[in-house]
Amino acid sequence: MNNEKDSLLTLFEDKEGKKKNVVVALTSDKGLCGGVNSAIARGVRGLCGQNQEADISLVVVGEKGRSQLRRMVGDKLDFAYTEVAAPLNFSFASSVAQNLLESYPDNSIYHIAYNKFISAIAYIPTLATIMPFAFDGEKETLASYEFEPEAKQEVLFNLSEYYLATELFYGMMEAATSEQSSRMQAMENASKNAGELIDKLTLLYNRARQARITTELIEIISGASALE
Repeated sequence: MNNEKDSLLTLFEDKEGKKKNVVVALTSDKGLCGGVNSAIARGVRGLCGQNQEADISLVVVGEKGRSQLRRMVGDKLDFAYTEVAAPLNFSFASSVAQNLLESYPDNSIYHIAYNKFISAIAYIPTLATIMPFAFDGEKETLASYEFEPEAKQEVLFNLSEYYLATELFYGMMEAATSEQSSRMQAMENASKNAGELIDKLTLLYNRARQARITTELIEIISGASALE
């Protein structure tokens, strides 16, 4: 079982649909956070478009991602987790992992799409691909290890669930950090734009007020001159 992190537009290795590809998109329930949700939605749509022969199912965390992906690729959306209490924790990630493993075949490939935090003003849409454990055969996972007592398959299953939960939790934390930094930047830009708009409207108001006063003075002076 390996884990590969690459661009969100990476093509799937399994293009012929021999295995189930489950894409888990991590987005937010709330907006006003820049383009973090639309970046994931566009990336997932691009993945589906570039891998039309693959057997793809979508699972979404977050209402914003669900609403966008339902319009874009609604036929591939299986279920979504929305209105989840923040902050997300490992218990929630574990429940998602358990649900995924129970809902899809054992040889399914999981792709976690999330925004990787770079700095307070930058993030990168990222795809983490998690290959399934091999429980037997030449490529058996941990084949060189001995297990006491003989419960290797049970151990491997529990380990695969824990590993998937760990990767989900990591993606959730990266996505949450990217969301908050993007929201901070968006609010800063909104405050700056509002301040500039207030200054512009204040200037227009003062100009109109000054013009009105000047007009009234001219009318008063003209009336006084007419009386003389």
